[in-house]
Amino acid sequence: MDKYSNLFKPLTVKGLTLKNRYVVPPMETALCDLHGKATPELLGYWGARAKGGYGLLILENSSVDPTGNVCPHTPVFYDDSCVESMRKLTNEVHKHDAKIAAQICHSGRQTLPGIVGTSVSASPIPCPLDRNVPHALTIREINEMTDMFADAAGRVKDSGFDAVEIHGAHGYLIAQFMSSYVNKRTDEFGGSFHNRMKFPLLIIEKIRKKVGDDYPVMFRLSCDERIPGGRKITESVIIAKILEEAGIDIIDVSVGVSGSSEYITAPACVEPGFLLKDIKAIRDVVSIPVIGVGRLNEPHMAEYALESGSVDLIAVGRGSLADPELPNKVKEGRIDETAPCISCLQGCFKAFPMPGSDAYMKYHTTCMVNPFCCEETKMVIKRAESPKKVVVVGAGPGGLETAWIAAAKGHKVVVFEKNSFLGGQLYYGAIPPYKQELAAAVVYYKNMCDKYKVEIRMNTEATVETVLTEGADAVILATGGTPIIPKNIEGVGYENIVTSIDILSGKRMPDAKALVIGGGMVGCEIADYLGEHKYEVALVEMMPVIAKDVPRQIRPFLMQRLEEHKVDIHTDSRVLRFTSDGVVIENNGRSEIMTGYDSIILAMGSRSYNTLESGLTGKVDRLFVIGDANMPGQAIDAIAAGAKAALAI
Repeated sequence: MDKYSNLFKPLTVKGLTLKNRYVVPPMETALCDLHGKATPELLGYWGARAKGGYGLLILENSSVDPTGNVCPHTPVFYDDSCVESMRKLTNEVHKHDAKIAAQICHSGRQTLPGIVGTSVSASPIPCPLDRNVPHALTIREINEMTDMFADAAGRVKDSGFDAVEIHGAHGYLIAQFMSSYVNKRTDEFGGSFHNRMKFPLLIIEKIRKKVGDDYPVMFRLSCDERIPGGRKITESVIIAKILEEAGIDIIDVSVGVSGSSEYITAPACVEPGFLLKDIKAIRDVVSIPVIGVGRLNEPHMAEYALESGSVDLIAVGRGSLADPELPNKVKEGRIDETAPCISCLQGCFKAFPMPGSDAYMKYHTTCMVNPFCCEETKMVIKRAESPKKVVVVGAGPGGLETAWIAAAKGHKVVVFEKNSFLGGQLYYGAIPPYKQELAAAVVYYKNMCDKYKVEIRMNTEATVETVLTEGADAVILATGGTPIIPKNIEGVGYENIVTSIDILSGKRMPDAKALVIGGGMVGCEIADYLGEHKYEVALVEMMPVIAKDVPRQIRPFLMQRLEEHKVDIHTDSRVLRFTSDGVVIENNGRSEIMTGYDSIILAMGSRSYNTLESGLTGKVDRLFVIGDANMPGQAIDAIAAGAKAALAI
């Protein structure tokens, strides 16, 4: 712990003492009910992180008015009925010696279709989310809105929160007034920097009168909006000084707006600590504490950020989803047991379902590496009353997750793995550019299996007979899938036709020119990988667009790299037949011959590989088929299925 001593120094701000420098920043969980009240699930989520050792927790953006709801199932502080339910939340957090703030917000023009009626903003500039034109607030409405912020802050204090945070970042209403990117007003609230600052300053003034001088008030600020015409760091530094002078006690620094959300939740291609230079520029001009964010999950990076004087507090967002016990594990020297955030964006940032749909009622945030995230009240590892023998076939992510959880419950677990390596598809998935963090997930699962003494038999292909010989009470088949090879397309047997696995495993590589068939995530990552290694690459996709299954925050960076690699992309194109050095495709009713390729790489999806289920059915007490072995899908689905299977045994 000594080498992370800065992380565990207490910090006191206006009578509020934080036991360490770890902060869980506000992130949408969608765990409130439809009226914005706290639920047992919300208490379970925050209770787990409080118990896990985080010093300060910040409740997600909570609306000050019904017109400002950001998304479904989020907290609200626009009437007194919220106080009783939110007091249950603060009591839960305080039981674990942690502190909690609530972030109050109005979405302005940045709300989802169907969440509110007509959105509002500083100016009638459409939002990139839905391109609907908002109503520009009048002077009277501005004064009413600032009163709403103050009233909401009063309810935050009455609910037992230790501080209130004003959300002035990420392009929401306050940021819309502050930035010339949106604010085109010509009255007293626009036109100049001085006028653009009047809205947030009026809110701060009214909040201070409501909560008193001794109550901590925080402000979240995007240091750089990363959008043409948006605010840059120089102006943000000046704003930070003004905020301190206005009575703000802590500045919480983030980045971006809705049009640059790829930086708010930055993927793995954005380097860890990418905001530290800008955060330090703000910290250098203020005397109040500064919270910093930006892929600071690794404890050595967080410690460096503190030691270098870049920040005072470390916000661990997606890392806290992946592991609610991160601070405790770091403090206790159990870093190898830390579930890593791999910046996959599969569960933490996905499209909200439309209001009225079944999915809308069930939606909540989750995490690929940690399927317990937001399910803390329903998914609990308890020691089994009667330990059993469990056999897991396949050491991919789903199989490994099943294995360590079952072993943690006290079961005797044996894993059969036919390959010489662990991780299944994640092993290959870590090969393309900026996917290396997938390997960290595999290492984590292996460490957890070692901790709970799971027996893993490598280079051992399971058969019905070998599984039955183990005398297992429960068997989990996590045998994955195999690449689809379309038998119905003429010429598919040519020797130069290979699969994505052939390429990523290094078994086969092109000579100079490669043609990738399939423009989903796998095909695009293969093209990116080959382009990085200076191959000439073409890609054929039958859909109108490529990379449709790639998370929205990752896609802009991937598309930029494909452009830099000069990948020749053909969409709306169906393969009619393969040739000895290419394909014949159909595009808009016309056939086209593509020739001159020494390798044709199939990235057309996968099909289930499941040769054991029929032979084991009826011969073991419990039989589970999970992941691609059951139905091809994403790793997040396989891991969640593995966790639930283990808990059911």
